[in-house]
Amino acid sequence: MDAAKESILQSIADLRTKLDGSPFLQKFEVRCCQNSHPGALTGTQSTEKTKCPKEYFVIFMSMILALAFLAGIGAAVMCNIIGFIFPAIKSVRAMETHATTEVTQWLVYWVVYASFSVIEIFADTLTYWIPFYYRFKLGFLLWAMLPQTRGAKYLYDHILRDFLKLSSSKVENAVKKAKVNKEDNEVPVEENKKDE
Repeated sequence: MDAAKESILQSIADLRTKLDGSPFLQKFEVRCCQNSHPGALTGTQSTEKTKCPKEYFVIFMSMILALAFLAGIGAAVMCNIIGFIFPAIKSVRAMETHATTEVTQWLVYWVVYASFSVIEIFADTLTYWIPFYYRFKLGFLLWAMLPQTRGAKYLYDHILRDFLKLSSSKVENAVKKAKVNKEDNEVPVEENKKDE
């Protein structure tokens, strides 16, 4: 029991350390506690005065969002935000650091995400009737995006690669045929003027 309690307290201490280093949270504390009146509190003073550590506030808000998601309140929006924002941030960081393995991972994720979004558009009426659809979708997106599972790479290697190769050749042939048909059907501008 003591080991579990120590582990929880250590996790909370680690969270506090991460939150102290967060530029967003520091800016938020400064905005909330600017000298709008004499005796206004600074960020650390506000935590001491309210006796509510910021890590508990973050944990509480995370639990509220999780419960709202489970209850279905804003599930679609939260699911799309989680499936887009974290990967977008990681993709930009990977591009800036020129880490080719990470860039490849996130590129594969975006291919899977786009494919899933296209399928979802056509199956929209079916998804309405699937209970807990957005919970499953979030689980799928987390499985696909997290570096520990590399689900997007698995899907790409086992399903999407062959399908996309087959489809890309068909699309390229259709584009070539369209170009040939366009060239055959074009009437020179001079002939159009003579007809008038």
